[in-house]
Amino acid sequence: MKKAKSLNIKGKLVTLDEPWIMGILNVTPDSFYAASRVEEESEIYKRIETILLEGGRIVDIGGCSTRPGAYIPTEEEERERLEGVLSILMHHYPGVIVSVDTFRANIARWAVEEYGASIINDVSGGDMDPEMFRTIADLRIPYIIMHMRGTPETMQSMTTYENVTAEVLQSLATKMDQLYQLGVNDVIVDPGFGFSKTVAQNYELMRHLSDFRILEAPLLVGVSRKKMVYETLETTPENSLNGTTVLNAFSLLQGADILRVHDVRAAVEAVRITQLLKEE
Repeated sequence: MKKAKSLNIKGKLVTLDEPWIMGILNVTPDSFYAASRVEEESEIYKRIETILLEGGRIVDIGGCSTRPGAYIPTEEEERERLEGVLSILMHHYPGVIVSVDTFRANIARWAVEEYGASIINDVSGGDMDPEMFRTIADLRIPYIIMHMRGTPETMQSMTTYENVTAEVLQSLATKMDQLYQLGVNDVIVDPGFGFSKTVAQNYELMRHLSDFRILEAPLLVGVSRKKMVYETLETTPENSLNGTTVLNAFSLLQGADILRVHDVRAAVEAVRITQLLKEE
């Protein structure tokens, strides 16, 4: 039986003895899945309650859409979008683990120091802000490092690989070493499904997902309702829950420690069943 991975969250050591579910809360007007967007205060409360009641362990807040070709808001726009939901979480849900999805070091510092955010989730893996790694080291919080080339505006023109799995692994390993040298101990790795990868490359990565265990870090998988699901099934994001659940279950069997999802209940059920399948 493999040793459970652990994270230091606000001075408390927590063990991922079984996979965790991260529920998505988008305060953006243009995220690819319309049902994930919330703007009104009542909608924010409802979404948080749904994530928690259905078994989510982390609330992941995004104020900047990272879908292919997305408009990148200014830092001030991103801050304004995040402020309301961070305030609600800080004052009304103080025990909840909050992840902030941002590539900006200033936003990361502000969210942690002003609102007590627990984790920073950086889709650019530090590439879009050279100050991010040092900021994470200074803040001493868990950091989700995702693989992506370019920016959300350019990433789909940067999909040439000789071996996608090997190159993603090498990129993540190199950056993890940089973080460790800066004193960052809690790194979560994300292969970046859908980011600077074709649908075929996403499935190649998925087939070799267990290879990421070599990094000896918690592994996050985010495929919820993405193009690799709905394009393959010739449907829409709105009709992609079943396909998402299939990939989530496969990911769990290959060693995923955290699933980032829109549909928390379905993911929690996938965890319960796959845990039984992994018992010896």
